[in-house]
This record gives sequence, C-alpha cells and structure tokens, in this order.
Amino acid sequence: MKILITGRPGIGKTTIVRKVIDMCKKEGIKVGGMISYEVREGGRRVGFKILDVMNNIEGVLAWIGLKGRYRVGKYTVKIDDLNNIGVKAIREALEKADVVVIDEIGPMELYSDEFKKVVEEAFSSNKPVIATIHIKADRDPFARRIKQRKDVKLYVVTYYNRNKLPLEIFSQIKSYLSSRS
Repeated sequence: MKILITGRPGIGKTTIVRKVIDMCKKEGIKVGGMISYEVREGGRRVGFKILDVMNNIEGVLAWIGLKGRYRVGKYTVKIDDLNNIGVKAIREALEKADVVVIDEIGPMELYSDEFKKVVEEAFSSNKPVIATIHIKADRDPFARRIKQRKDVKLYVVTYYNRNKLPLEIFSQIKSYLSSRS
C-alpha cells in the first residue's frame, strides 16, 4: 500500500498526513518518517523545518539567507539536516514502524541523493507508505517515476475533499495492516 497525496501549495497535504498520524497513534499503530512544514515570522514565510515523527527531532530543511549551494527560489536547502534528520527518520521507520511517512517529495528534498535513495527503499518495501508529492513534481524524472508506480494510489487534495481524506486514508491503512496480521 503506497499512498501519494498531492495538491497545490497550502491546500492541506501536511495537515492530512498529521491527522492520519494522530489516528494511527490512537489505534496503537507505530508511525515513523518525516514531515516538513513552513515557518512564518511576522506573517512572512522564512523557511521550512523537518520533523522526525518517531523521535520528535527537528531540523531546518530550507531557510532564507542561508549560505549554500542548493536553492529553491529564495530558500537555501540545508542538505545536512535533510540527510541527518529526514533520511535517518525514514530509515528508522522502515526498520521499526508499521507505517512510513514521507512529507514531502519536492524540489528541496530532491537535491539529496540520500533522500531519493531512501524514498526508493520505502516504496520498494512491504510497509505502507503515506507520502506527499509536490504538484509540479512531474518535472523531475525521479518524482515522475514514483508517481507512476503501479502500486501507488494518488489523491489530489481539493477544498471539497480535504476534510474527508484523513479518515479515508487511515481506514485503508488500518484495513491493510489488519489483513497482514
């Protein structure tokens, strides 16, 4: 079971994933992996952080004004934090969790070869994966390949379905996990 969630920026992809994580935890389902989220100061977006879901370790994914080689718009990507926190969280989830979360497969994350490698491992594993993928990810051959996998169920988030999707996705995961036990 591999679930990809896409939609325009700000539509609620990460919120859906967080709700599914909460539902899983309430049912005793162990979830691991990484979430990325924006950081605002004074109403202005200044960067993005990543969170190791299982260990609650936070790092910087990208920030305005950082020195570095990898940029997406005005943000400089912090590859070290992505690899040392995000990639590590996904690896640990593959070993110890029931469900693997990857938020997000997007332009910032795709600068990391380690990230691409662990995403490939997760999608090739027998674990359920819930991942978000940037709406314009088709521009990248790696992301396009993930999105076109035969075992992927793709959800496009809209204003109309975003409140129903967490329960729908959680129900599928729960059903899948109980069919394996």
